[in-house]
Amino acid sequence: MNRFINRKTELEFLERKYDSRGSQLIILYGRRRVGKTELIKQFCKGKDSIYFLGDKRGTLLNLERFAEKAADHFDDVVPRVESFYDLSKYLLRHTSDNKYIIVIDEFSYLIERDDTIPSVFQVIWDESLKGKDIMLILCGSSISMMVEGTLSQKSPLYGRRTGQWMLEPLKAHHIPQFHDEIDVATGIEFYSILGGVPLYILEFDPQKDVFENINEHILTKGEFLHEEVETLLKEELREYYLYISIFEAIAKGRTRLVEISDYSKIPQKDLPKYVGTLMKLELIGKEHPVTEKIGSKKTRYYIKDNFFRFYFRYVHPNKSEIESGNSGKVLKIIENNFDTFVGAEFENIVKDLFKSPGVNVKLPFSFNMIGRQWGKIKDAPKGKNTYEVDIVALNDDTKDIAFVECKWKTLSENNALGILNDLVAKSDFVQWNNDERTEYFGLVAKRIEGKDALKEKGFVVFDLDDL
Repeated sequence: MNRFINRKTELEFLERKYDSRGSQLIILYGRRRVGKTELIKQFCKGKDSIYFLGDKRGTLLNLERFAEKAADHFDDVVPRVESFYDLSKYLLRHTSDNKYIIVIDEFSYLIERDDTIPSVFQVIWDESLKGKDIMLILCGSSISMMVEGTLSQKSPLYGRRTGQWMLEPLKAHHIPQFHDEIDVATGIEFYSILGGVPLYILEFDPQKDVFENINEHILTKGEFLHEEVETLLKEELREYYLYISIFEAIAKGRTRLVEISDYSKIPQKDLPKYVGTLMKLELIGKEHPVTEKIGSKKTRYYIKDNFFRFYFRYVHPNKSEIESGNSGKVLKIIENNFDTFVGAEFENIVKDLFKSPGVNVKLPFSFNMIGRQWGKIKDAPKGKNTYEVDIVALNDDTKDIAFVECKWKTLSENNALGILNDLVAKSDFVQWNNDERTEYFGLVAKRIEGKDALKEKGFVVFDLDDL
């Protein structure tokens, strides 16, 4: 069963543009399988529209296909057209007096095969569609191609768009809407592996054990998730093998530019270009201690996309084992480390919940900064001279600060209290408004026994029952 989940904000954006007077040129883009086509179909329901899905066979074949589709749509004879400009004239003659929507999906495929396409559509827009009651939606899965071909200053279409939207993956709290009766813990496990790409989520069966799902859909040759990561990289990036070495480095804990350069053998002076490309694709991110200013030398890079993180943590390093039929051995490696893997993403899920309105998981104050915190402990012996806090939230105006630890495990009251006491001790190392701040200490875990007693002691405590 197809399910259209969330996307309320995106639909409202498209409806607002549709209701605006005059012509609209909308650029809609986002990674493969994130739900762009389904969003467009939902938006076009009940409206006068024509939808065309481009492919990689070149301009002439796509032009012929679009002309045939248009003729069938208007119950007409297939027109003789020699260019997309001719086709746009044909479409205009057959559109109704009401606003009409023209959708070209996978527009990036057209650009990939013919770099004159943006110039052609600039002429179409300027001389044919602009000023008409038309909404033209150009949609694509190759983020780099769509940005370069439609949004960058070098593109002939630059400055002509009336709106653009990058469709992002869904959040963890949307997972239960895909699968009936899925429990919260399983939903978090699924999300930690797959991220928020709808088609990935629908591949996993909540009636089966998470490791069975991993084995069937990721470790098995022939399944689309097995090759998905490298297929995406090959589609997006020319020198994709260089980018793979960057992912390998980060997955192995080399998170600073100098460490990534040492591992990947990409000169450090060239690395920002490659890292910047992956950041634009939303595949990796960078962070600094939340109390530090932007541009801090303490910057770390991390794999932002969950499925890429899983792939480069477990699948890519063990490809030879998987290819030779030893996926059971790889599955054991995953099982032995799985709670730690999920725990790292659990921190991000909790952080998202703290930022989301209308949820039960809230901090005692509104904050304007939230993130991880780490640093050195002055005068401590080597090996014991660093600290790290999973989440620190702060408000510069009120001088409120919250320290939160996240644990993907079941904790007794005593264990939870021990973690919280350690957190109180670590807070002394965080240099931020030390003399005037108001401190709060929190713990979020899979399950916490004695939550009420801990709350009575003044701690902020949540577990999955609160989610």
